[in-house]
Amino acid sequence: MIHKSPWKGFGLTTALAASSEIERSAPVMSLLICVFILCSAGEVAGVLTGGSMMDRSLPVQSLCAQLVQPTGYPCSEHAVQTKDGYLLALQRVSSPTVNLGSQPGPPVLLLHGLFMAGDAWFLDNPEQSLGFILADQGFDVWVGNVRGTRWSHGHTTLSEKSKCILGLELAGIGTAFWDWSWQELALYDLAEMIHYIYTMTNTKTFVVGHSQGTIMALAAFTQPEIVEMVEAAALLCPISYLEHVSAQFVLRMVNMHLDQVILAMGIHQLNFRSNFGVYLINSVCEGHFDCNDLLSSITVDKTAALTTHALTTILDMSLIHHPQKIYTICFKLIRAGTFAKYDYGMWRNLKHYGQVNPPRFDLNSIPKSLPIWMGYGGSDALADLTDFNHTLKELPSKPELLYLENYGHIDFLLSVTAKEDVYDNMIKFLRSQRKSSCSAGQ
Repeated sequence: MIHKSPWKGFGLTTALAASSEIERSAPVMSLLICVFILCSAGEVAGVLTGGSMMDRSLPVQSLCAQLVQPTGYPCSEHAVQTKDGYLLALQRVSSPTVNLGSQPGPPVLLLHGLFMAGDAWFLDNPEQSLGFILADQGFDVWVGNVRGTRWSHGHTTLSEKSKCILGLELAGIGTAFWDWSWQELALYDLAEMIHYIYTMTNTKTFVVGHSQGTIMALAAFTQPEIVEMVEAAALLCPISYLEHVSAQFVLRMVNMHLDQVILAMGIHQLNFRSNFGVYLINSVCEGHFDCNDLLSSITVDKTAALTTHALTTILDMSLIHHPQKIYTICFKLIRAGTFAKYDYGMWRNLKHYGQVNPPRFDLNSIPKSLPIWMGYGGSDALADLTDFNHTLKELPSKPELLYLENYGHIDFLLSVTAKEDVYDNMIKFLRSQRKSSCSAGQ
């Protein structure tokens, strides 16, 4: 349960309430926030340094050891290095009952959403979790974990930790590790994962993504050197445009310019399970809606659609550390209604991109020959139907569609009926594409 913040007078709530004026009074706002940080250093230092009690108590185990192997499924750990030095974790999962001999089934890469990691595909029992289901269906399952998530392995030279003295972050220490956005996830992380799987299997890969995993995939598929290694794609709750997001909690954070407030406070990663994170969420909710009802933004029936085990695992595995820049670009995409690279501002855009505005990802450049399947819901407050249709209009091909009126954003992962409602249809699509490619190659 989230309790009301005990910080009164000039505190976090006051700072956030004033955030709508941030663009007009940035110097004053920044000064007040700095004073607040100095006064609250003992409370916030754990978040700024990434050293919360929750973080220290987490077991140092691999995803294979903690979630997959205890169920009896064979699982191996793999490490992939990106061109900018991040060390990503990939897990390879197979079925304990399906005998494929020396020839593995077709490879499929699973891409998780925001706030999550590769464990998103194994949050429930083997009969209901997509990672296990695909393995039992004979697929060679590869599980992706992007940079900065729980199961990945850091960086070759950069530290994840930001050093903090009296609430003031030392410049250049730890901050560089978090200086990226989802475009690096698409063009670096996903590119290296696909290339690694292609090298290991000598065959094209099926890509399955959920939420953030779909925006990564759509951006990556605009790059010829990446998409040529992809057999087909299945996208759950596909996102590219975010102009019509209707989730009240998200809109409240966007309208408060919370991303800019957090940046002004010098916070480069967030731990929503720390005391500071709880106060932050409470300050967003206070006087507007019930913080205890946040599940309504991501699932239609929070009591029946998700199993108790799945919800418990979500809270245990998710919402640990996430880079501030991810929130900034998501909020900017919502405000601007565009599908583009990170907006550094006019002068830095000129330096990075050679133009005033950040370049857009051209969905029309995705090859028409790439088979795409999309599952979307009529009750999804994050992947809105208007934005979804905007995406469809820009694609050169006509994807195979599965529409479920009563499905929300997280239901595609964790509904107790997702196998029958979603996965059976998706697997049928993947199998049909495999047969088509095999026939074409004969």
